[in-house]
Amino acid sequence: MSWITALPFPSRRTAALSALVAVASAPLYAQTLPQAAVPATGTPAVPANARADEQELPVTMRAEELTGRPDRELNLFRDVEITRGATGITADTACYRRVEDEVTAEGNINMWRFGDRYKGDALQLNLETGKGWVLHPSYHLALNNAQGTARRIDFLGEDQALVEDGTYSTCEGPNPDWYLKSSNLRLDQGRDVGTAGKTLIYFKDVPILGTPALSFSLSGARRSGWLPPTIGAGSKGSAEVMVPYYVNIAPNRDLTLYPRYMFDRGLQLGATGRYIGDTGNGLLYSGETHVEVLANDRVAHRDRWWIDTVHTQAITPNWSYGWNAHAASDDEYPSDFSRTVSASAVRQLLRELRTDYAGQYWSLNARVQSYQVLQDPGAATNPALTVPRPYDRLPQINFHAGRYDVLGGFDWTLDAEAVRFSHPDEGVVQGNRANVVGQVSYPIVRPGWFFTPKAIMHATRYDLDSNPLGDRQITRTLPTVSLDSGMIFERDARFFGKEATQTLEPRLFYVRTPYRNQDAVPNFDTGVAGFNYAQLFTENRFVGADKVSDANQLTAAIVSRFIETNGVERLRLAVGSRYYFTDPEVRLNTFEQRNQKRSDALLAASGRISESWSFDSGVQYDAQARSLYSTNVGVQYQPAPMKVLNLEYRFQRDTFGIVNGFRNADVSAQWPLSQRWYGVSRVSYSVRDRKLLESLVGLEYKADCWVFRMGAQRFVTAAQTVSTPIFFQLELNGLSRLGFGNPLETFNKSIPGYTRLNTNVGRP
Repeated sequence: MSWITALPFPSRRTAALSALVAVASAPLYAQTLPQAAVPATGTPAVPANARADEQELPVTMRAEELTGRPDRELNLFRDVEITRGATGITADTACYRRVEDEVTAEGNINMWRFGDRYKGDALQLNLETGKGWVLHPSYHLALNNAQGTARRIDFLGEDQALVEDGTYSTCEGPNPDWYLKSSNLRLDQGRDVGTAGKTLIYFKDVPILGTPALSFSLSGARRSGWLPPTIGAGSKGSAEVMVPYYVNIAPNRDLTLYPRYMFDRGLQLGATGRYIGDTGNGLLYSGETHVEVLANDRVAHRDRWWIDTVHTQAITPNWSYGWNAHAASDDEYPSDFSRTVSASAVRQLLRELRTDYAGQYWSLNARVQSYQVLQDPGAATNPALTVPRPYDRLPQINFHAGRYDVLGGFDWTLDAEAVRFSHPDEGVVQGNRANVVGQVSYPIVRPGWFFTPKAIMHATRYDLDSNPLGDRQITRTLPTVSLDSGMIFERDARFFGKEATQTLEPRLFYVRTPYRNQDAVPNFDTGVAGFNYAQLFTENRFVGADKVSDANQLTAAIVSRFIETNGVERLRLAVGSRYYFTDPEVRLNTFEQRNQKRSDALLAASGRISESWSFDSGVQYDAQARSLYSTNVGVQYQPAPMKVLNLEYRFQRDTFGIVNGFRNADVSAQWPLSQRWYGVSRVSYSVRDRKLLESLVGLEYKADCWVFRMGAQRFVTAAQTVSTPIFFQLELNGLSRLGFGNPLETFNKSIPGYTRLNTNVGRP
């Protein structure tokens, strides 16, 4: 074997290599907004320092036979190998022309560079200009395990290439399940742009999607262009098609346009703009606005629209502002255009502008807030469905201050509020409210026990425009004292055969607040707090400043926990109840029970009893009526990823005819049916009404380089209409998701513990 070491090759990496990576990544990353002012340029094909180092390395040529003049032309025959650093070429024959600085090679061409490989029949490359070609190449990319073939690749310079009749796929093997094929790909690495013509996507050798032209980013950075179309059905079951267009405005700004044609209603135009940035010194801002417009709805015979906009921005390190606003053209918009149960139930649309300032021990917040109320379509025939309109706050100012462990162990907090309540309806009480709540406590915490006395003072003043219940000016001052105490006992135990520590934690919480007649005080924003375990240990059973409940009560509770030696809590058991020494007289409405000696008893149990089984349960027992008020039991079995079964039962009885009870059962699961097939399903059933509330059935197939999903969902909207969207999706690893509907979003929201089959690409 002959060999020779010549001058170093100039560093050249073929443009085709990075270009074919971008075909896969551009549609996926085009939907993800990067962090502020950080361009999403992807992983560079060759680091700049690596190129510089390569230029200093010599070229080594090896062959069985070597002829010619080293200063002009060298001919290499049989088992030719040319290497420089991490770059190498093998061929049957090759020729290096020194004057032209050009290499040609023929027969069994193999080229490798930084883990990427080419194979071809013939090659020509000018080492100075980077121009050349390779015939009938096949390639494999180490970056994302992609491969493909082409009839010819022409290198138009160091940063440009033209790929003729090229293919691309992330599937392994000589016959990939899917591949992209284009008549020509013009690739410009300098501008990070690739353009293609007559592109087809093949699945199982069948063309499934074609386009006459295509433009994309070579590095995987976000780039303007069409996204895969979505075909499906609206909330009322009508067919529709949406073809989004993505506009890459800047590295930290983008816009997505959503033209959506509904065959029964007409053309709806939607747009979502997002931005994130830094005004300097770490002062961040971000926001998103979504708008939908349907001119002349052919079903409703009017213009329809929807808008959501949010924004937050830091003015200084301690001062920020923002807004959160939503609006709709009419009451029926959520029911007519929503695709989920939660979206169809939206009835109170918030509009808020706020600003916040924070010091070391205090914070100040100011906001103006109003609502648009969308009445339930069924309210015309059933007044019980009428949605009440909240008061507007024009404006509201809140102040909070507090210190902990001062003056030998005291904690104190101060909360103050000034707010103007306004309402558009005539005859509704309106006015101003000022409220101050100060608290001082002295926690005594020792190993095994704690004791915390606390004193609270409520001071409130109202200046009302009118008050049919009493005076227009009302003042109220109320003190509250509370004593919170508890003990913690521990013992060694075993939990399902494992060593653990069992705790026994009894707790007593006493509250005393004197009675003040508050019948003349209007109710602007106050409600009865939800009865739960945490609420047992609060001083006021109301949420909001309009009512302060009188109290002479004691809460008794006990908790037991099983904690393994590694600190993992396996089981928690809790029971608690509140005992009234005097019956509370302050009422929010006439439906509240009187002559109560004790509250309902709460029993809760939750834990992860093994690596596969977990549960959560709670019972609210009405001791006076000697009956259950509510029950919820949930069990999850998840032995492995992509294996989950959820069972849940919820019950609540009617409350004085003003709160409708329910008895619902819910089952959801994701489970393998065979080696590659997976089933997903959910059923939510009203046992009381004997009615199906929501159902979902779907199938998933996981191959090595693609995932197939299909299914259908059925749910009852807030308008008591039935929506049955269907979906179909083919996800090609490293390229995009094609089909109609959005099964990934549906599965994630409907099935707790759902695991995405394809975890190596993008976000859901």
